[in-house]
Amino acid sequence: MLQNPPAEPGMAEEEVDTPALLVDLDALEHNLDRMAAFAASAGIRLRPHAKTHKSPVIAHWQAQRGAVGQCVQKVGEAEILAWAGVPDILITNEIVSPRKLARVAALSKMTNIALCADDAGVVALIEAAAEAASCRLTVLVEIHVGANRAGVGSPAAAIALAERIASSHTLIFGGLQAYHGGAQHLRDLDARRAAIAAVADTARAVVDGLAAKGIACPAVTGAGTGTFELEAASGVFTELQAGSYAFMDADYGRNRPAPDFRQSLFVAATVMSAAREGVAVVDCGHKGIAIESGLPLVHERPGVTYAGASDEHGQLACAAGTKLSVGERLRLVPGHCDPTVDRYDWYVGVRDGWVEAVWPVAARGMMA
Repeated sequence: MLQNPPAEPGMAEEEVDTPALLVDLDALEHNLDRMAAFAASAGIRLRPHAKTHKSPVIAHWQAQRGAVGQCVQKVGEAEILAWAGVPDILITNEIVSPRKLARVAALSKMTNIALCADDAGVVALIEAAAEAASCRLTVLVEIHVGANRAGVGSPAAAIALAERIASSHTLIFGGLQAYHGGAQHLRDLDARRAAIAAVADTARAVVDGLAAKGIACPAVTGAGTGTFELEAASGVFTELQAGSYAFMDADYGRNRPAPDFRQSLFVAATVMSAAREGVAVVDCGHKGIAIESGLPLVHERPGVTYAGASDEHGQLACAAGTKLSVGERLRLVPGHCDPTVDRYDWYVGVRDGWVEAVWPVAARGMMA
């Protein structure tokens, strides 16, 4: 059940009911423009990952700036975007349930849809779904590139799976999925560079092996906010999947150097208790902000630290001489933007201290 919107256009920011998901529209637009300009200058396609924003509104803003489509992780996310007119969607995940695959096949009638596989048995399941729906489905081979998640374990195995897809009458070989999630948060630039060089070497070996067999590789897709410049410079990637760049978070801020984007996503919180010296409590605990990647930061309030979270309370530590008052509003910077967004039904877009727009987090909670 949707909660009531915490704000409406024309309100002052300090009137927004809290906790609330705030988006600084100037910063968001800057980030979208910067990534679009980078992709254009690098001659590489941009396919942002919608698991970050879960919003057809933002997807369309990215498309207006040249994005070729969107990535998602779940079929439900793909459905929300497709129903809202997003014309090209890649599910960067293995889908193995026949029921879910039937949903993917149905989406192929209204949008360009693709998905990933790392196993011949999964390819057979996708093939059966396509045959049942009298459609053709595009399948990318996911290769293991160091994240210890999904992915075919060797170039030879990837080439064999690509051959299997390309030989099908109901499937289309769409290329390679080569995303290294763990590399995004390696703090040292040299470590990130080495990790992505290894990814590129693996992808290149598969592309070259396919070419030797006369099989074209339409796409090598991957990259994230922490490494996108490295994938773009590799000469093998054709598509960038960065998503968090739109919002940023405290965890990306710990990279050295940090990605050159502005913090645009915040959780608005209110001080609900300041009864003890050096301590204050806000109305946003771990139900309101993700903490698995670290506690949030308190934005532009020197001497105030978010020190701990319980279900509904956030404990703040205040340095000597720093005093917070009951009812005072604060902006919190999430440790991890993606799961923080998934806690909310509404975005509140603000500019210069005023609410300009309120729109739904339409794909919130799409876990299937």
